[in-house]
Amino acid sequence: MIAILIRGVIFLVSAFLGLVAADLLLPGFSLHWSDWWGIVLAVVVFAVLQSILAPWLLKITRRHAHALMGGIGLLSTFVALLVAVLIPAAGIGIDGPVAWIIGTLAVWLVTALATWLLPPLFIKNQAQQRRGS
Repeated sequence: MIAILIRGVIFLVSAFLGLVAADLLLPGFSLHWSDWWGIVLAVVVFAVLQSILAPWLLKITRRHAHALMGGIGLLSTFVALLVAVLIPAAGIGIDGPVAWIIGTLAVWLVTALATWLLPPLFIKNQAQQRRGS
């Protein structure tokens, strides 16, 4: 149960970091900082869609299009961003093809790095807490 919660927190934190990095790096990629709930909604929608789409797209491409398997992360990132942008209440906007392409790459890269680097931190902290109690 705790592992599922930790995994969920890692997905949310990595999604937030990816979206913030793209917001800071790209002029056409914007988080609407005046609307905190919109940003929270965008992060949650993106994280949930990313965690659902990646395995589903992997299954589909494994069955029908082996050549596309390497791009699953990028494709699921793009689709999750597209859906998050289409939700009017979400606090995210992406304008122009360059922002879409580079934004997808930036969000994918940061979320991939975060989901790789964050678990050891959570596991280490959890192990230290168990030893201390």
